Amino acid sequence: MIEEIKDGYVKVEREHGIVTIEFHHPRSNSLPGKILDALAKDIHAESINQDTKVIIIRSTGDKVFCSGASFDELASIQTEADGLKFFSGFANVINAMRKAPQLIIARVQGKCVGGGVGLAAAADYAIACEGAEVKLSELAVGIGPFVVGPAVERKLGLSAFSQLTIDASLWRNADWARRKGLYAELHNDAPGMDASVARLSHTLSTYSPEAMKEIKKAFWAGTEHWDELLKERAAISGRLILSDYSKKFIAKFKEKKKN
Repeated sequence: MIEEIKDGYVKVEREHGIVTIEFHHPRSNSLPGKILDALAKDIHAESINQDTKVIIIRSTGDKVFCSGASFDELASIQTEADGLKFFSGFANVINAMRKAPQLIIARVQGKCVGGGVGLAAAADYAIACEGAEVKLSELAVGIGPFVVGPAVERKLGLSAFSQLTIDASLWRNADWARRKGLYAELHNDAPGMDASVARLSHTLSTYSPEAMKEIKKAFWAGTEHWDELLKERAAISGRLILSDYSKKFIAKFKEKKKN
């Protein structure tokens, strides 16, 4: 099944209980609201499908896993309500991943920025290859990684999350991300990464669904309040994105991309 979205798509494929959810956007796999909505909807749909044993989240291309929020959409936000709606899209995806009883594998083939780091962190097991650098650029934009923050802090710890947040212009390499716990595995190349994704997903598809459901509940214990927390965080970002600082930053960024 493919959900067509202007300038992008979200595609779901199923094979022997292994469900692969793939997203694509021509602008470095950025995440406009419609892709976020489709991701959240598809993850939820698979989470209640008894035939689904394991979920893989991946994107297209080989350079960028996900570049985070769509700057075109950020530029179009005019009210706090608009901002809340957009940033709630990230909250909905993370909460869908958190609440799915299946274990979720992220295939991270390239750079992760902002919301992309959040996707990798919200997965139960992320498998990456060299070149999968990470950056939380939100503070530079005039907001902050408020919505993805709980997922990133949970996976990396407060110290590493703070480092990413504060030095918002610095790329950390994939080995740094592996050592901090964002990536469970780091491979030299894409074939090695893909072989490991295939191996693990096949193995998990043969395990007891009830056992995996219970262990996932244990992994995510203490996050039951995230439905409310992430919505509150979305409201903060939705307010800050209206600031003069953010508007000027986004305009400058978009102009730079034109030239």
